[in-house]
Amino acid sequence: MKRSLGGNLWHHRDFSRLWFSETVSSFGSQFSGFAIPVLAILSFNASSFEYGALIALGILPYPVLGLFVGVWADRFRKRRIMTICNLGRMASLATIPVAAVLGVLSLPQLFLVALTNGVFSVFFDISYQAYLPILVDRQDLIEGNQKLQVSASGASVAGPGLAGFVYQVIGGAFTCAVDAIGYLVAFLALMDIRKVEPKKPKSGGFFLEMKEGLHVVLGNPLLRTIAGCTATSNLGAYMVGSVFNIFLLKHLNYSAFELGLVYTIGAMGFVVGALAARRVTTTLGFGPGLAVSIGVGGLAILYPLAMYGYAFILPAVVAFIIGTSSPIYNISQISLRQAITPNRLQGRMNGTMRVIVWGTIPVGSFVGGALGVTIGLVDTMYLGGVIAGLAALWILLGPVISLKKQPQPTVEDVLP
Repeated sequence: MKRSLGGNLWHHRDFSRLWFSETVSSFGSQFSGFAIPVLAILSFNASSFEYGALIALGILPYPVLGLFVGVWADRFRKRRIMTICNLGRMASLATIPVAAVLGVLSLPQLFLVALTNGVFSVFFDISYQAYLPILVDRQDLIEGNQKLQVSASGASVAGPGLAGFVYQVIGGAFTCAVDAIGYLVAFLALMDIRKVEPKKPKSGGFFLEMKEGLHVVLGNPLLRTIAGCTATSNLGAYMVGSVFNIFLLKHLNYSAFELGLVYTIGAMGFVVGALAARRVTTTLGFGPGLAVSIGVGGLAILYPLAMYGYAFILPAVVAFIIGTSSPIYNISQISLRQAITPNRLQGRMNGTMRVIVWGTIPVGSFVGGALGVTIGLVDTMYLGGVIAGLAALWILLGPVISLKKQPQPTVEDVLP
């Protein structure tokens, strides 16, 4: 692993604190990310529409607040925003085991926690992606994103299977407490970062700055293509995701542990993909690597075949292959976005991108949940898988496909 993750950041003190913080919170989030949806299905018998709504509420703050948060992230200290968000998510998740002890836990509370955590997460994620280019040099961005992705993927490997086991032992409500503790540890690690962020120059009024953020994405053909590609992929993937757990738990009679194990196997693919990302990009070329890795998401159309045999092996293998492709795409496209955007616009660029690429997630979740009730779970997965696979057309038919390597920053990009 050290060879695959070699580079300049192993001894970068402040990056190490950020890396540790993200590793801990990524591991913890696997527990609540598993427990809350399974609680909704098994304890409150949520329908596919209610399940889709639960997933959508966690993402809805991104398209609703993303443009505003992008401006705030460029105006205020990003590390301060991140620490406050970790404390907020910790407190929100802690209400679930407390309500369970008092005997008042309900499906509406799960909806409220999902929405609250979504609000804190949109502030955190936009600030976090805008913070890395400040913390490390531009030439180290791919290395930094790769290390962070490997940690997140490693947490994904251990998290779901362990969460499924813990869920069966102590119940879903108390499984969420693990994530709350993780956010506390992550908060403490961020507080130990020493680098002082530069003062934020104000370039105009709030809405003028927001307009500048929109222009940097919509006016750049590379960023515009990446936004459309990722948004299309997310639409299809979350149509599948809105019915996937119900399909496995109700139709294939998975236990919570088996469900977690499928996610763990898929996450093993994440680790493989994260470790191989740089080599794949170098071998295939930057643009072709993006096209191949995003197109693999279309293999989700194979999930329903598990009804006819190999009920565990087939979903696990498909999840592994899709999992392998995901970090290859994400590491490359995030590094591209960060490299060609000036530091003063990182927050607004990320905010605008989040509005576009995550804006289709609640749409996919709501539509997928509704279609699961009307046309059935299987046909919904087929349709979502096709849409996810078609996302590759954005790369194949746009300017990104011609890129052999990550572009160097322009003259404007290196201005303070």
